[in-house]
Amino acid sequence: MTVPFIELRGVTKYFGKVIALRDVSFGVTAGEVHGLLGDNGAGKSTLIKILSGVYPPSEGEILINGEPILFQSPRDALDKGIATVYQDLSLVPLMSVARNFFLGRELEKGKLVRTLDLAHIHQTTMEALSGIGIKLRDAEQPVGTLSGGERQCVAIARAIFFGAKVLILDEPTSALGVHQASVVLKLIAQVRSRGIGVVFISHNVHHAYAIGDRFTLLNRGRSIGTFARSEIDRERLLGMMAGGKELVDLERDLARDRINSA
Repeated sequence: MTVPFIELRGVTKYFGKVIALRDVSFGVTAGEVHGLLGDNGAGKSTLIKILSGVYPPSEGEILINGEPILFQSPRDALDKGIATVYQDLSLVPLMSVARNFFLGRELEKGKLVRTLDLAHIHQTTMEALSGIGIKLRDAEQPVGTLSGGERQCVAIARAIFFGAKVLILDEPTSALGVHQASVVLKLIAQVRSRGIGVVFISHNVHHAYAIGDRFTLLNRGRSIGTFARSEIDRERLLGMMAGGKELVDLERDLARDRINSA
C-alpha cells in the first residue's frame, strides 16, 4: 500500500469553545489530486492553515511519509515540501512577474554590496514558466496586467520551481471564467503528472470532479468521508455537499459493493 506523502489522522481544532474541525482524516499521495470539498463554513480554511503550518492541531497528528511531525511555522511546512497557493495568490500587482516569482527568495550578486541579479531573475522566471507551458510576453510586465488564470499559473509555477512535493490550492478556479478555469485545470493535471500531490480545495464540485482522483467532503467541521473517483459520481458529490438522502443512499450502496467484492 502506498504511504501518503502527507496524512492527517483524527485532526481536531478548537478555538476556545468553538470546534472548527473534529476528527478529520485523509492523506495525499505523490501524483494524486485530492479534492477537499465543502460549502462555506465547512472548515476548509482552518484545514488549509493546519496543513500549511499556520495552526497546530488541537488533537490528532500530521504525518509526512508515515512519520509524525509538528510544523512550527509556515516556513517549516514549506521546507518540508508543503506549498500553499491562497486565493489572494500572495502576488503584488504593481511588481513584475519576475520579482513576484522570486519574492522572498531574491537572487543577489556582488560581495561587498549585494544587489538583485535582475537579469538572472528575469531569465530564470521565463524559463520556469515556459517549462510548464506558460507563455508570457515579458517577465518584466506587472502581475496586475495578467488575467486571473495567468496569475494562478504563475503562483503554481513558483511553488513547483521551489520544490513543492504537495501543492495546496485554495479555491483556484473560484473567480475564473470557463476558459481560464480550463487553463488552470490543465496545469494541475501537468503538476500531477510530475509526481506532485495536489490538495484541490473548492466548493465547486464540477471543477473538482473534472481533475480529482479522490475526494474528501467536509460539513460543519466534520469529514463526511473520503471516496475514490470510481466510487462516486458528480451528482452524488453534489448531493452529499447538500446533505440528506444522497449520503444515506451512498453509504448503503458502498457497503453493499464492499460485501459483494469480499
